[in-house]
Parts: sequence; C-alpha cells; structure tokens
Amino acid sequence: MLKQRVITAIVLLVGLSAALALMDLAAWSWLVAVVLGFAGWEWARLGGAGPMPARIAGVLAFAVVAFSAQWAFGPDAVRGEAVGRLTALHGVAVLFWLFTVPAWMSRSARPSALVHALTGFIVLLPPALALIQLRAVGVLPLLLLMAVVWIADIAAYFTGRAFGRRKLAPSISPGKTWEGAVGAAVAVQIYGFAIRPLLADSGLVLPSVAVWAGVLLLLTAVSIVGDLFESMLKRQAGMKDSSQLLPGHGGVLDRVDSLTATLPLIGFYLLTLNSGTLH
Repeated sequence: MLKQRVITAIVLLVGLSAALALMDLAAWSWLVAVVLGFAGWEWARLGGAGPMPARIAGVLAFAVVAFSAQWAFGPDAVRGEAVGRLTALHGVAVLFWLFTVPAWMSRSARPSALVHALTGFIVLLPPALALIQLRAVGVLPLLLLMAVVWIADIAAYFTGRAFGRRKLAPSISPGKTWEGAVGAAVAVQIYGFAIRPLLADSGLVLPSVAVWAGVLLLLTAVSIVGDLFESMLKRQAGMKDSSQLLPGHGGVLDRVDSLTATLPLIGFYLLTLNSGTLH
C-alpha cells in the first residue's frame, strides 16, 4: 500500500507540474473539467447511484464545469461580465460550508437522492471555477494557496498522533481530534504569514495582518469541515473510499475533499479584494 501511495503521489505531482508548465488557461480549464467529471461520478456513487446513473452524473459534471468555464473566463482572466455572478456563486458555497454543512453533520441525516444531486453542484462547481481563477492569477499563487490545505492536513495528522486526546467528531471520523485541529490552525498561521510576501509580490492585494490571520483561521476551519463532510457521506454509503481511481489514495474526492470547501472562499476573496487584477 505504501509503495502504491508513493508511486501514485509521484505520478500526480509530475502530471500537475507538467500541466501547470505547459497548459494555458483554456487547456487548464478543460483539465479541471475532466477531473471534476470523475469527482461527479464519485459523488453520485456516494449518493447510492447505480453504475449507469453515476456515469451520466460524471458526464454532466464535466459538461457543467466546461460550459461554466467557457462562460466565465477569457483567454487569460475572468470575463468582466461574469464577475458578479461568479462572486455570488462563491458566496453561496461559502455560506453552505460555514452554516449548512455543520448543521447537516450535527443531524447526521442522509439526504434524498435529489438533495444529494443538487448539493453536488455546490460542492463541485465553485471549487472548480476557483481553481481556474487561481491559475489565471498565476502558478505560484495557485500552489501557495492550495498548500494551505496540505499544511493543515499534515499538521492535524501529526499533532493528533502526538497529542490527540479529545475526539473532534467521533461518530464521523474517530481519528480526528481537537488537538489535531489546533495543530492545523497553528501551522496554517505560520505558513500563511510566511507566504504573505510571496503572494504580495505576485500582485495579490492582501488585507491587514489581523484580517489575514482571520482568513487563515477560517480556511483551516472549512478545510476540516470539508474533510469531515466527505467522511460522513462515505460512512453513510458504507464506503471506505470514494473510488479506487488513484491506487493507494482512493478516489478524486478523497484527495480534494478539503479543497472543495476552501477553494470557494479563496475564489470569493479573489473576486472582491483582487477583482481588478482578474479581468
């Protein structure tokens, strides 16, 4: 299993590096649509869809992301006429992750097939478009801001292993602890302030130090919420992984569960404080 995980991680890293180096924004948009197509297939399976409906859902997810990207983005930036609606879409997603999902998890209720399908649009479309927005800003900001989630995950894991005592959500993910969450928050604060000059040099408008600390804390919180939400859905579906597309790592949703929650917040930020640099 470890060998599989390492090989898959290397292949994904090389593939991501090649895509970022060689693809323009249009090609990157198509790649994101393909990845989200697989994520849509997995999402449908989590909702109990059979093989054929799940495939149809995957094709539909690909088509929705591809069409939305063509509408929202020009050759190298967000189209001016799309900014308002894109900001609203990200705002809805942010509210969903901050308020709806915690209430949903507190009830541990399994949604109907229709609710699950509609939720998939909120879970998958805004982060896909935010990922394209980040690429429009630049490769370095994309990697630096995506790494916030990776830092949070790694810090939570090792802090939880070393100091974890109090369970964060025992009925959803028994391995996660409050101590791990605190470790993630501290690590993200350190990392976030370390990359702050690099983001500024990339042309991003940054808020005050106090507001930046709050943004980093919020990103950490929604990252954990995103991880827990997918864990809850997998537990309800009786699945260990969302699929076996990535040997040793599970499925696409298993790798991007935290990003689905954090990317809309980043996208919302990009379209408010940095709207002038994006179109």
